[in-house]
Amino acid sequence: MIGRKLRDPKFVLPALAAALLLAALSAPRVNMARPGYDALVVVDITGSMNTRDYEANGRAISRLDAVKTMLRGMIARLPCPSRVGLGLFSERRPFLLFEPIDACADFGLLETAIGALDWRMAWEGDSRISAGLFRAIDMAREMKTDLLFLTDGQEAPPLPASGGPAFEGRPSEVRGLIVGVGGYELSPIPKFDDKGREIGFYGVDDVPHESRFGPPPTGAERREGYDARNAPFGAAGAVGAEHLSSVREPYLRGLAETTGLAYVRLASADTLFRAYIEAATARPRPATLDLSPYFGAAAAAALLSLFILVPSIERLAARENGRARSTSKRRKGNARENPFGARRHDPRIADARAWPDADQGR
Repeated sequence: MIGRKLRDPKFVLPALAAALLLAALSAPRVNMARPGYDALVVVDITGSMNTRDYEANGRAISRLDAVKTMLRGMIARLPCPSRVGLGLFSERRPFLLFEPIDACADFGLLETAIGALDWRMAWEGDSRISAGLFRAIDMAREMKTDLLFLTDGQEAPPLPASGGPAFEGRPSEVRGLIVGVGGYELSPIPKFDDKGREIGFYGVDDVPHESRFGPPPTGAERREGYDARNAPFGAAGAVGAEHLSSVREPYLRGLAETTGLAYVRLASADTLFRAYIEAATARPRPATLDLSPYFGAAAAAALLSLFILVPSIERLAARENGRARSTSKRRKGNARENPFGARRHDPRIADARAWPDADQGR
């Protein structure tokens, strides 16, 4: 009797599910070493990051909103235990909001902080990308973390003809990723009033298109009104496309090569995660693996098998048994109708029946 019950899935599966649920409720944990990552995330919040050249749910969204969405998705994919710190970039330097915290245990805090990022937090309107990146690298080195620097790469005002500041650190001393944000096509930059209300887009006369610090660019002597002493840049103001914005990918790739960081364009949370894992430093550290979800999932699978798989198997077995009984009945019926079996076919008899006069002609 007991042996029959042990072979009955309607008895075994509920017992197995109950045992697995008890195991899940006991909250079993296993100590182990797992690779984790430490990242300082610095987000550009300057005006060009308001450009709407990303799309979500069929509508255009700003670069900053795209960063917040994909950054949360990327952090959610980090293995536990990993740590993430958050900073802002505006003007020429980053500002640290908080040092790295546990990306798993404190994910809710990270998600809230990232969701609250806003361009109104900027303390200056300028955007000195290279200067801010170099200082962010110094900050990450002091905290012994990798760096994730997200920006569209648009220097505002433009760099002088002599170029930007020199990188004084050691390339690849800090590992990490420069993330280019924005589309490849030029798009208008939203303009806001003093109360933060959008009032249109920047026009060609609203922004400088050339830096007039340092020596003039090559060929300035051919400009109208050029005077080596009084008007080394010419008499007329330069006109360009600085009132429009796109991701400055060649410039950011050059900064990545100079600093030893990797580069990727922001396209999705998964792409960002994979690029960061390839560029970052894995740090093995002790971790605790909670086995409760695994036992709970196994208990659910046992119950699903009891209510779905077992009835399906029983219906299939009943159908096969019905076919077997039907076949057996047909065989018995044939045996009663012809108890001696079928007569053996003799071609000579068949030929004789087909030609009844064959013997008479002999």
